[in-house]
Amino acid sequence: MDTDAANRSSTQTMLTSTAPSFSALSPALGARVDNVQLDTLDDATLATIKAGLLEHGVLLFRNQSLTDPQLIVFGRQMGQLDYSTLAAVDGLKPREHQEVLIISNVKEGGQPIGVLGDAEVVWHSDNSYRETPLSYSLLYAVELPPSGGETCFSSMYLALQTMPHELKAQLDGLEIKHDMTYNSAGVLRRGFEHVTDPVAAPGPWHPVVRTHPETGHDALYLGRRPNAYARGLPVEQSEVLIDALWKHATDERFTWCHEWQLGDVLIWDNRCVMHRRNGFDPAARRVMHRLQWAGDRPTRDAQAAGRGAHPRVSDLLAKATA
Repeated sequence: MDTDAANRSSTQTMLTSTAPSFSALSPALGARVDNVQLDTLDDATLATIKAGLLEHGVLLFRNQSLTDPQLIVFGRQMGQLDYSTLAAVDGLKPREHQEVLIISNVKEGGQPIGVLGDAEVVWHSDNSYRETPLSYSLLYAVELPPSGGETCFSSMYLALQTMPHELKAQLDGLEIKHDMTYNSAGVLRRGFEHVTDPVAAPGPWHPVVRTHPETGHDALYLGRRPNAYARGLPVEQSEVLIDALWKHATDERFTWCHEWQLGDVLIWDNRCVMHRRNGFDPAARRVMHRLQWAGDRPTRDAQAAGRGAHPRVSDLLAKATA
C-alpha cells in the first residue's frame, strides 16, 4: 500500500472509531451516546446528537468534564436557551451564570445554592405551566449522594400508542389546565396562594395530545398531576379521567430510571417524555447543573394520526407482536 493510501486508511479508521455511537438504554426510550465530549463538538457531531435526541427522547453522555461556560456554549449550539423565571425560593443564592440553574439540597452559610432540595419530585414535563413550555432540558452531575436521587423517564409516544381504546376515545379535542402554583417538589411558588379548586387554578390550557413540531408524531401531554383539570368536565369526572391517564402514562413498561454517576449529562425532550426524581438522604450532598431550551406552544396536527407511531415506538410494537 502506498503512503497516501495508508494515510487515507488511517484517517478513515480514526473517523469511524470516534464517530458517535448510540446504545439503547431501555426498550421504551433513551440511548447512551459514546465517543462524544460535549465541549469539543463539530457540526456533524452536533447534527447527529440532535437527530438522536429526536429518535430516542433521552440521551446519556458519560464521563463529561464541563465548566459552566462550556456547558453554556454547548447549550447555545443546541438551540435557544431559556431561563427559569419561576425557579425561586426564599434566600436562594444568586446564580453565577443566569443560563445555569442549580438543582441541589446544599446550603452554604444557611443559604440554599439551588432548588428542589432532597424530596421526591413527582412525574412532570418541565415548565408545562407556561404558555410556551420547554423543548429540551439537561442535567449535569457535579456532586452525588451515595444512593438515591435517580431520575426516571416515561415515553409519552409509547403511552399514547398503547392506550386502551375506551380511554383514548375521550381525548379528542380535550384540553387540560396546567397549574403553575406549585413546583414539581410540591413547594408553593413565590407570589402564589394555595389552590383548593382546580377549576380556578392559574395556568394555561394545553391539548392532552400534542404533535411534536419536529418529528410530526403525536404524544400524550399531561404536564403534572396536582391541580390538573380537564376543560368543560365536572370536577369529579375530570379527576377520574385524569387519574386514569396518569396511571397509564406512568406504567413501568414505558419507563427507564437512571442511576447517576459523576460526570453524567442527560438531555431529554419534554414534548414527548415525562420524568421524575427519587428522594435521597437529606444529609448527603447532591449538586446538578441544569440547562433548558425554549420551546413552542403545544398544538395538535390533524394530520399526525395518519403518520402512525413514532419510528422507535413502531419498531418496539412490531417486535412485541412478531
